[in-house]
Amino acid sequence: MSTQPDRRRQLSAFLRSRRERLTPDEVGLPRTGRRRTPGLRREELALLAGISATWYTYLEQGRNIRASEQVLTALASALRLDRHERDHLLSLAGHSPAAEAGAHDLLTAEVSAVPLLLQPNPAYIIGGNYDVLSHNRAAAELFPRLITEEERPANFVRWVFLEPAAREVLVDWEPEARGVLGRLRTLAANHSGDPRYTRLIEELHEGSAEMREWWPQYEVQVRRSGRKRLRHPRQGTVEYVYTAFHLAEQPEQTLVVYLPGSEPVEEGTSPRGSAAVCSCGGGRRD
Repeated sequence: MSTQPDRRRQLSAFLRSRRERLTPDEVGLPRTGRRRTPGLRREELALLAGISATWYTYLEQGRNIRASEQVLTALASALRLDRHERDHLLSLAGHSPAAEAGAHDLLTAEVSAVPLLLQPNPAYIIGGNYDVLSHNRAAAELFPRLITEEERPANFVRWVFLEPAAREVLVDWEPEARGVLGRLRTLAANHSGDPRYTRLIEELHEGSAEMREWWPQYEVQVRRSGRKRLRHPRQGTVEYVYTAFHLAEQPEQTLVVYLPGSEPVEEGTSPRGSAAVCSCGGGRRD
């Protein structure tokens, strides 16, 4: 039976071997500069999987950290692992093979690369429960601490309610938060009993007084595109136009792209044509 240090060494070697067999061309990434080693860089794989580059580096280095099934599934998708390779990855990390029910959060490497190709415009892909499945650097800059060093995937609703930085970034925090909460309730009703939603709702209740106050009001909302005001760390308050695109094979997954809609705006003014909704996506979900 393998010891824990031996498992970590095997996990490290397995991840590195699978990362090095992929090229930027295969996953739709542009080639940048000379490469001393074959395959993808660690930070490129981390971006494709929607996790912190530092945290992935620790995992590949064999450090004593534990990866969640969600993170491992995202890595398996970014690495283009087949079912047997994915199960092996989970086993090395101390988990049982993932159930097929989780397959709706898998992204192909080509889809994961789309936000990277949209740089410098902030862009990300979210799953049905608002987990951030892939993102680019502009999105990480615009939404500070959305992508953290934690093992679990980032989640946009969790960020809105539980991350203090969200109240600085979202100029109109309360209507944005109420809007995303209304859409979360609609989505959760369509996935009754799904632990992805029940765990998130419980966590929000534990950490947010607004969640405890607003959830019993039973507000529901539809998703739409529109405009919102965000405080950019370098550009100040900017009104953004946001648009969302649903993936053909996975309609619960949404690509969200932000474009500056105007010059920096003054505090206290209302965005043109804005609806009191959160812009985490559009169409059927944002």
